[in-house]
Amino acid sequence: MCVAVGIGIAAASSAPLSMAQQGSKPITVEDIFAHGPMIGHPPEDLVWSPDDSHLTYLGADGLMEVDAASGRSRVLVPQAKIATFSAGKADEQDRDHRSRYKQANYLWSPDSKQLLFDADGVFWLYDLNSKQAVKVASAGEAAEDTPQFSPDGKSISFIKNHGLAVARLSGARASAGSSADVRLLTLGSSATLLDGQVDWVYEEELDVRSNYFWSPDSKHLAYLEMDESKVPEYPITDWIPTHPTVAMQRYPQPGDPNPAVRVGVVLATGGATKWVTVPVRPNEDYIPRFGWVDAKTLWIEILTRDHKHLDLYFADAATGEAHLALAQQDSKFFNNKYDVFLKDGHILLTSWKDGHTHIYLYRYDASNPMSGAVEMDRQLTQGDFDVDSILGINDEKQVVYYASNEGNPTEQQLWKVSFTGVRQRLTTAAGTHEGNFSFGGNTYTDRYSNLVSPPTLSFCQTGGKCSVVWSTHALDGYHLRAPQAFTVKASDGTTLYATILLPEGKTDPASVPLILNPYGGPGPMKVENKWGNDNYLFDNVLAEHGFAVLHADGRGTGRRGRDFEQAAYHDFGPVQFEDQLAVADAALKLYPQLDAKRQGWWGWSWGGTFTLYALTHSDRFRAGVSVAPVTDWRNYDSIYTERYMSEPTDFVSGYHDFSVDNSAANLRGRLLLVHGTGDDNVHMENTIQFVQQLTVHNIPYNLQLYPRKTHSITGTEVRPHLYNSILAHFEQYLFHAVSSGDGTK
Repeated sequence: MCVAVGIGIAAASSAPLSMAQQGSKPITVEDIFAHGPMIGHPPEDLVWSPDDSHLTYLGADGLMEVDAASGRSRVLVPQAKIATFSAGKADEQDRDHRSRYKQANYLWSPDSKQLLFDADGVFWLYDLNSKQAVKVASAGEAAEDTPQFSPDGKSISFIKNHGLAVARLSGARASAGSSADVRLLTLGSSATLLDGQVDWVYEEELDVRSNYFWSPDSKHLAYLEMDESKVPEYPITDWIPTHPTVAMQRYPQPGDPNPAVRVGVVLATGGATKWVTVPVRPNEDYIPRFGWVDAKTLWIEILTRDHKHLDLYFADAATGEAHLALAQQDSKFFNNKYDVFLKDGHILLTSWKDGHTHIYLYRYDASNPMSGAVEMDRQLTQGDFDVDSILGINDEKQVVYYASNEGNPTEQQLWKVSFTGVRQRLTTAAGTHEGNFSFGGNTYTDRYSNLVSPPTLSFCQTGGKCSVVWSTHALDGYHLRAPQAFTVKASDGTTLYATILLPEGKTDPASVPLILNPYGGPGPMKVENKWGNDNYLFDNVLAEHGFAVLHADGRGTGRRGRDFEQAAYHDFGPVQFEDQLAVADAALKLYPQLDAKRQGWWGWSWGGTFTLYALTHSDRFRAGVSVAPVTDWRNYDSIYTERYMSEPTDFVSGYHDFSVDNSAANLRGRLLLVHGTGDDNVHMENTIQFVQQLTVHNIPYNLQLYPRKTHSITGTEVRPHLYNSILAHFEQYLFHAVSSGDGTK
């Protein structure tokens, strides 16, 4: 790789970065992690009522409502009232799932007059007029209960005993004070036969949040049956009790049988299920999305196991007969954007078939959806940028609201586009805007931040003025450093974006150790003009202690187009590592205070794997911290791994070469391994297998386990310990002068 300083590298510090220079108080690990979020609690998971008259969120004082005129918040349901709904303390995994997968704690009724609160599987119906609540049903499924109102508001549905249940509310209005009549619709459900329930791998890798949907006329429910009887189990052990317990998790690994899936339709009053006939191979293919075209017709999306075919079918709900409406294919893989929006003869979806993720409009015969294939009307967006997501659709006005990185791949702005392709930018400030549009699209919220400025939440009129709802000055007293941005050319000429945070006052040559902290894998970006939360604050702790911190997004990461992300196809290490080294070499040339002989690396999840790859494929890193790594790609789940690596029998060399267990004997530098024993995402077997290889080859290491903690290792009781351990590891092995007896190889 050839990198030309001054040509291939362009220093690009931007104005917002200088805003970090404020206050004089140094920041510590305890400041960040010991007492909850330093910036406070900005409103999360805002929900519009169906009539757009309410915008609500859960806050410290209860369920809060944003006033459209003033932008101020008021209490709609007091916390004291919500506390009476509590069903007890949820376990670690349940709390993690509700947070990680954004599972709703409450729902608006279709008439916007009532709220359904989900208290860990116990449902309470709250009436806004009477301000009274009644317990209407209990699911007993905790985070997997998935409650929904029927479109007519007369029933609620939920998952109970792994099956689909419906509770009639006609005798259980909150003012009446009586429970609802509950009916189980699918009686054959079991721990291995899930009717409407979302399993772990669909939730994690296909972003599925519900596996059942009401028909528009409230007479039927369509649901996905998942037969997991052939899916292997993984034991998650809790060693804290005197007699340890084991929870068995159904978890398909590469090459294993996947859940066998099929779509069925059942009456809301119960009865036999009518199964839909579509060409989905049992224990192989996936159904990422499905729903109702109208009260008589279903749509079903099928993704083949090799991730190369994504087909849309229309099906007759009464007969179960289906026909192919739209076929898509890719020679490598599709990105994981499967959402489809259908209504009144039009279909909206995103695709990267032209090289970037854009919005496409298709048409079908609304009077007879089963009559034939859909036809593309037009591509609504196009250009050298990616649409991140469709945020809302106004069918009457025929307008789509969306977010994209048009103009700057490290930023995100909010836009709208008409069905005729006329676009309008709604936000302007440089940084990242995250929108939440009302159903009518006339109003929205804008969660805005940049790299060094915490989020500000505003209530906006579409195309008009905005009122600030929430902001914070919690960090004003702290002295936070601003990272510097620069770009590097990869070996194929692709521009790579990077930032570096330098300690102040250290300019002597080779006086500053350099720590690389990439993610590196498909999807998430590290270099965004967006508030970095605790990660940015911890970077400042490292800088306070004399380290420089480097972030870079290499080929294979997301939001840079199809070819950029598909660089990860059958390449889970070499191309990503090449780009990180190119950026590190460029930084060393740009900033002579950096010491090339004292480099470190740390990362989490894919980034943890990347840490181990770096330390086993180079001798330039003296220390590394790997949190929750995949050490053998045969250990991770089927959907994610096979998307990029195919099945193990089809890519034997890749599964061997890219799995760091097989390169552990080459470890250089001092390693700290970290894992939560309750991790149901990247199982602890990965760390144990890597430790086994280090032991066999007589290589020293440090190991830190966090009992019961899941993949994110959250909680004020553990985060200070974790991050102080990371800091101490780098201080021990990067601050001292290089010597032959420092323990590195």
